[in-house]
Amino acid sequence: MAFFPNFDYAPEPKEIGLPSNVIFGRSPAMAAVRNRLERIASTDVPVLIQGESGTGKEILARLIHQASPANKGPFVKINCPAIPGTLVESELFGYEKGAFTGAFRTKSGRMEMAQSGVLFLDEIGEMNIELQSKLLQVLQDGHFCRIGAHQDQVLEARLICATNRNLEEEIARKAFRQDLFYRISVVCIDVPPLRERREDIPLLSQYFLEHYTTLYNSSVRPLPLEALRCLQSYHWPGNIRQLENVIRRFAILGTIDVLWESGVAKGQDREIHLEWNVNGDVSLREITRKAVRKIERESILKALYHCRWNRKQAAHTLRISYRALLYKLKEMGLEPALAAPLQDESPALVAEVEK
Repeated sequence: MAFFPNFDYAPEPKEIGLPSNVIFGRSPAMAAVRNRLERIASTDVPVLIQGESGTGKEILARLIHQASPANKGPFVKINCPAIPGTLVESELFGYEKGAFTGAFRTKSGRMEMAQSGVLFLDEIGEMNIELQSKLLQVLQDGHFCRIGAHQDQVLEARLICATNRNLEEEIARKAFRQDLFYRISVVCIDVPPLRERREDIPLLSQYFLEHYTTLYNSSVRPLPLEALRCLQSYHWPGNIRQLENVIRRFAILGTIDVLWESGVAKGQDREIHLEWNVNGDVSLREITRKAVRKIERESILKALYHCRWNRKQAAHTLRISYRALLYKLKEMGLEPALAAPLQDESPALVAEVEK
């Protein structure tokens, strides 16, 4: 039974809420993540979500909350690296009035605020080692106490942690407690980077494009096939967050030039992969031919993007004849990426490319 058929998590302000079909996509890697989420969502075990920055760890944490028995309670997040180490303890546990200098009133901590819900510790790998010890004590005893208070409270919140660090490596260099790692990682979920789920990029791109064209009330053509190929071949160090920002710029500016401006398409077509013969020989003439074809292809694509797929204008920009441009498009196999032919283009020449 699928737990998340129509999930749409409650987003933070100015954040997109992704439906489940977009979150999980079609890739086998995310199918495995979904299967594990469905198995543990109805339990109350601590969960550790691991993955690179921008892969959507918080989205998955909210999804677990939505599908768990704690869904009626709050989802309380604490971003460990965003809060100075000296303040994280008071943020977690809260404090009594007069507990320290500046404590002018009693304040509830995030643990107390998360009661009957989920406490989400984001980037727990950056929590200082002393606070790790105190968190471990809470998880072992199931009790916590405000700073300056004398009465313990029972922890009744589910714990979900996330990190972009390799905690086993952090343990090896004594930066993270091994016993705490075992406590928070009863179930581990490894979120694959975007480069390992490239088949999901068209679906994510389409969703972001529809969202931002609606948000900004803009009319932008769908991404051409060749642009999608660029997106799928890029390595995405910033993962889904970076992809979203690129599509957002495209929705605002309405030009594929954003692929070059953001570095997504930079140098891709200039990269030449040589196929060497078994005996080690390689033809210099073949190297030159490949290099010229790749540079020519990139130049034609950039001209087309700049001219909004007006092929006559692109030919003029490149200082070649319209017929020559159509021939090169056919030779390079780029015609599927082109937008619908404009009225001023010769039907005979268009047919020559598209037949």
